[in-house]
Amino acid sequence: MDNHALNKRVTLFCGHYGSGKTNIAVNWALHLKRLGHEVAIADIDVVNPYFRTKDSQAELVAAGVEVVALPFANTSVDLPSLPAEVYGLVQRRDKKVVMDIGGDDRGAYALGRYRPYILEENDFANLFVANFYRPLTTTAEDAFEIMREIEAAAGIPFTGIVNNSNIGVETRLCDIVGTFPMAEKLSELSGLPIVMTTAEATLCKKEPQYDFFELELQKKLF
Repeated sequence: MDNHALNKRVTLFCGHYGSGKTNIAVNWALHLKRLGHEVAIADIDVVNPYFRTKDSQAELVAAGVEVVALPFANTSVDLPSLPAEVYGLVQRRDKKVVMDIGGDDRGAYALGRYRPYILEENDFANLFVANFYRPLTTTAEDAFEIMREIEAAAGIPFTGIVNNSNIGVETRLCDIVGTFPMAEKLSELSGLPIVMTTAEATLCKKEPQYDFFELELQKKLF
């Protein structure tokens, strides 16, 4: 991992539907907490009602992570209403904040509400999560197009790339390594560094030679 690029107060995870943004956001919040930081995680995904940060609320709260989730998460109501507490997180600047952003440009519009505070502080990492096994991001060129759409909608520039390529529980080391050239091509197209490559915890333990970010809470829906 590129610890320098990731050492920011606010970390945003954006990407295509099903790229694994929420899973990484939850694991990153827990990672920051283990490092001794005061941490909050905010779910502002107004697009996907089926897999949200609130699903891991019990684990996060037990670890001491503050959770700010959509008021209608995990209910039959799905309205694009954003919690007011998120404004406090980006304004107070008293703890590390992880934000899980909705998929594609439609979800990124919600992030625009907090853009002035995030840009003013200028202490953020905005990370594009790429899964090259998802239908619309199977090539670097396709992923780059979606990246630019999200960036335009949010009004916040991306600062790095997360290679979260996987096929769920079927994922093998060769599946991840096989996407390295595509991730590097996306890095070349965008001019942004690959700051993190992820893998499930048991795979990391089997293959310690790779500098993967270990995903312990592995909840993926495809």
